[in-house]
Amino acid sequence: VAEIALGQDPVLLMSHLACADEPAHPMNAQQLKTFRELTDGLDLPRSLAATGGMLLGPDYHFDLCRPGVGLYGGLPFKDAVPVVRLELPVIQLRDLEPGETAGYGNTWTAKRPSRIATVAAGYADGLHRAMGTGGIHLYAGQTPCPVVGRISMDLITVDVTDMPEVPDMLAILNEQQTVDTLAAAAGTIGYEILTSTGHRHARTYQG
Repeated sequence: VAEIALGQDPVLLMSHLACADEPAHPMNAQQLKTFRELTDGLDLPRSLAATGGMLLGPDYHFDLCRPGVGLYGGLPFKDAVPVVRLELPVIQLRDLEPGETAGYGNTWTAKRPSRIATVAAGYADGLHRAMGTGGIHLYAGQTPCPVVGRISMDLITVDVTDMPEVPDMLAILNEQQTVDTLAAAAGTIGYEILTSTGHRHARTYQG
């Protein structure tokens, strides 16, 4: 029978799965077995599962689960509803002629007469530079507008040529382009997208 050391007053016994996002990984069953061996017989509530662990089944649930990224619509909870939206203010519109460029290093060149919107956000706000080469968009309602040029510290440029009217805000994170879409474009994971979101963004909570 497991015992609690003298002088301690725990209220919850907790561990964390290393490979929960890979359901078939043998480490999951190994950790479950070890956790049971170490905690069976102790008269205390237990917790092993975060979002990924919850999806492994009730054997991993114990007394308390810790859903994290699943609450925000992130993987590995594929059926989650995205709940985070990030909108960026449009601060400038410029018309470019074919052959003119946008962004550091002249990485994007206009192939047609183009209207480019500049939005006030960048990698200082946790929007990784690598996203700029990942084919992401900003959204005017349901309409995707491609990011062009490099993401800089404070600014992102967007091709809005095909928009009859450009709204005051464009969304980089919404139901169409989720945290995991942005993560894939940046070569990272959804957790990092969420936790990197900078303090300069105003936050509005609904519901």
